[in-house]
Amino acid sequence: MTLQEYTSSAHNFEECMKCTVCTAYCPVVPANPKYPGPKQAGPDGERLRLKDPFFFEETLKYCLNCKRCEVACPSGVKVADIIQAARIRYSKSKPKLRDRILASTDFMGTLARPFAPVVNGMTGLGATKAVLDATMAIDKHRTFPKYSFKGFESWFRKNAPDQTRFPEQVSYFHGCYVNYNFPQLGKDFVKVMNAAGIGVNLLDKEKCCGVAMISNGMIDGAKKHAAHNVAVLGKAVDAGRKILTTSSTCTFTMRDEYPELLGIDNSKVRDEITLATRYLYERISSGEVKLKFKKDYHAKIAYHTPCHMEKLGWGVYSVELLKMIPGVEFTLLDSNCCGIAGTYGFKKENYEVSQAIGKPLFDQIARVAPDFVACDCETCKWQIEMSTGLQVKNPISILAEALDI
Repeated sequence: MTLQEYTSSAHNFEECMKCTVCTAYCPVVPANPKYPGPKQAGPDGERLRLKDPFFFEETLKYCLNCKRCEVACPSGVKVADIIQAARIRYSKSKPKLRDRILASTDFMGTLARPFAPVVNGMTGLGATKAVLDATMAIDKHRTFPKYSFKGFESWFRKNAPDQTRFPEQVSYFHGCYVNYNFPQLGKDFVKVMNAAGIGVNLLDKEKCCGVAMISNGMIDGAKKHAAHNVAVLGKAVDAGRKILTTSSTCTFTMRDEYPELLGIDNSKVRDEITLATRYLYERISSGEVKLKFKKDYHAKIAYHTPCHMEKLGWGVYSVELLKMIPGVEFTLLDSNCCGIAGTYGFKKENYEVSQAIGKPLFDQIARVAPDFVACDCETCKWQIEMSTGLQVKNPISILAEALDI
């Protein structure tokens, strides 16, 4: 790509008008003095880096890629994309063994699942955490999400024949979290879709969306996953099926990060990928779908909007769906980053910053004192549960609990 092609591409740093609103909204700046801030790391730095790569700084690794700078930017500059693209193009830092382990979700899930009870017991021990802290710089305060002995895909295969009775079908990108860690969310998704009169198909051998690989510098692996997934998603589109997800991060990665950061053409499938909550809200609002809820369901729920959900602009769909449930006392939490940013918060060098970023959110949750927190992002779930002690549920799981079937 020539300089002219690059500067006129989606990485539109020349449109920055230097207002610094991105820096004001950045959750990292007040928590980490080492980070120069999105304006300096993004548009300002890019002008220098294009002249000489010498001006690239490894401090760009402190960017969470939360996209809050892009949400705030009045000029529509893709600040976070500029920063992440610079890391991909110029960084000489190679992924450590720790980074590869944290980012290889499919590989680690496949290894751990047959021994899930043992793995869960071992990773929960204080001694194990101390060893990981000392040898791999995975912070000892972190608790790894538990693995499930039985995966979602194996459960679904046993129940797949029942899905053929529905004339309308959707394809489900479940992601590695549902398959290896929390199959119940996938089961809840199937339950809700079936209650709406819709059958579920699984994609043909999907891979992890690759977001952890992107953030850990494993770009070749991320590109392979992206290319594979686009091909698999394309088959579903060819069959006339919408592609639904239950993870805001997987959704955002496949729709926006594939072309912007990895250079993978997803134009055929991008607009067919959507969150289940958006899909359901639109179908209910149009009168095409009706859901019947229990009359005795009661819950005090606080909803946290994940950062990538804010970038998508889709938080309203989850919010409005939850408000539809009779007996729900609902609070929309203030717009705050939880601080974990996937694998970022598991790393020892980032732990204190991660917790400082999330503190305003944790404090508000404590003041609201809900029965549980609702959220569409699995890593936000881990962070909130680790830091508040409260359970976090995906809105789809809440709908499944509240349905009168």
